[in-house]
Amino acid sequence: MNQKELKELIEFLIEKDIAEFELERGDIKVRIKRGGASSPIHYAAVAPVVSAPLVSAAPAVVVAAGGNSSPSSASAASSAEPAVEEAGGQIVHSPIVGTFYESPSPGAPPFVKPGDRVSLGQVLCIVEAMKLMNEIESDYAGIVVKRFVENGQPVEYGQQLFAIRPD
Repeated sequence: MNQKELKELIEFLIEKDIAEFELERGDIKVRIKRGGASSPIHYAAVAPVVSAPLVSAAPAVVVAAGGNSSPSSASAASSAEPAVEEAGGQIVHSPIVGTFYESPSPGAPPFVKPGDRVSLGQVLCIVEAMKLMNEIESDYAGIVVKRFVENGQPVEYGQQLFAIRPD
């Protein structure tokens, strides 16, 4: 199950107001349960597990494999998001938990910076998760208005990365 499928599944569950969902596909097990801001995460020793307490605005997902156990919390929507969306802007959120990188390698120029024009599907940044470099592509065509995170900063699922004003 890739990031896009997981994001679509979460959006579908929110839309249909489904409180709890579990899926097993081969060695991958996904469990999504609607809960408060803090819910325990359960891990299986044989499979990677994704546990996501759902909230209406920005669900939090923690991806883990192994025996670690820690609570997850929903990302709080910043006060900047409504203002950007009211002005006709769109927010690009992180589809995974990981570390934000603005460029393909240290010392290289950033993929995008505020004021740059971006096209649909253009790479905006990289989010590294478990030694995998995941290119985050733009869901919108337009101009980058703001970058919400700094290079090397850890990001949560659903956290705001960029604000883009559509063309």
